Parts: sequence; structure tokens; C-alpha cells
Amino acid sequence: MTDQLCVTVADYPQLRLLAWHLGDDSVLTELDALHLYERNWRFVGDLERREAEFVQYLADTYSSGRLLV
Repeated sequence: MTDQLCVTVADYPQLRLLAWHLGDDSVLTELDALHLYERNWRFVGDLERREAEFVQYLADTYSSGRLLV
């Protein structure tokens, strides 16, 4: 992946569930992670505080503060 910031899917429990088809050591760009959350939001369960803050950071950084669900 290029110069984009990346995240390991296993670092966030709900992201890990959404990325079930990827290995635990898989890495996504932050933008890809945001898109995965948005496309599959209906499957997201309770977010731990750290993951909720991460999702808000993604929305603030890449989507003008809005999660498009």
C-alpha cells in the first residue's frame, strides 16, 4: 500500500468481524476501513470506546465528520 495510513484489522473487534474474509494480520488503508464500516454498518455491534473513537476519526478525516450508513 502506498503512503496512505493503514490499520491492522485485528486491532479493532468490529472491523475484524466485518473483514472476516481477510486474515488477522491483514492491513487496510484507513479509507478502505471507513468504506468497510459504512457498507456493513448494519452488522456492527457495540463498539468499544477505542473503536468508536477510531470510527469517528475516520469520518472526520475522510468524510467531513459524517458516517455514510
